[in-house]
Amino acid sequence: MSRTKRLLDLLQILRNHRFPVTGENLARELHISIRTLYRDIASLQEQGASIIGEPGLGYVLKPGFMLPPLMFSEEEIEALVLGSRWVAERADQHLGLAARQALQKIAAVLPADLRHLLDTTPLLAGPDPHSSDFDTALPLIRATIRSEHKLQLAYRDGQGKSSRRMVWPFALGYFEHVRILIAWCELRQEIRHFRTDRITSFEVYPLRYPKRRQALLKEWKMQEGITTDKF
Repeated sequence: MSRTKRLLDLLQILRNHRFPVTGENLARELHISIRTLYRDIASLQEQGASIIGEPGLGYVLKPGFMLPPLMFSEEEIEALVLGSRWVAERADQHLGLAARQALQKIAAVLPADLRHLLDTTPLLAGPDPHSSDFDTALPLIRATIRSEHKLQLAYRDGQGKSSRRMVWPFALGYFEHVRILIAWCELRQEIRHFRTDRITSFEVYPLRYPKRRQALLKEWKMQEGITTDKF
């Protein structure tokens, strides 16, 4: 096992424990000596990992965001690049710009060899030929979801029938050629799916809806029989 892989594994083990883990247990799980473990702990701390503890008492990784340079494997780098490129090409302009900026921030803290891999990854994402003019409104839709406000929609269904709906938006699905707004519909008194390219106009209401967004999302997952974190 390479040292880089070992350090990544050590970080992951610490993330999996909420309470301090003794050095002996960590060394045993990694199949290394206790002396090597102490050196690895010191190296990660120097890289910015918030590991607290000392020999004889155990170690714990403090919660919170951190991005030490050794956090990503080669395949994780490729996944980040491909995902960012997909968002940049397939999402709206604002989200695409955010994806590019996030990737630049990651590149800034990577060591030279991994930064080279990020810059030269041959995984590409093509543009979406079915993008809609409504995509320019998606940043406002996302902001409304985050703030948990109601939306008044003018909507045209697949048969061309128009209606007006007051909805509680709580999720936005990005599929290959369509974007789906998932919301509780006050008219139908149930969770409904609305294709964004069929929304002819909308108005954000200053009134927050009575349920929390996460509660609605959980209800939708149960309704759809979703038992994983895929959505």
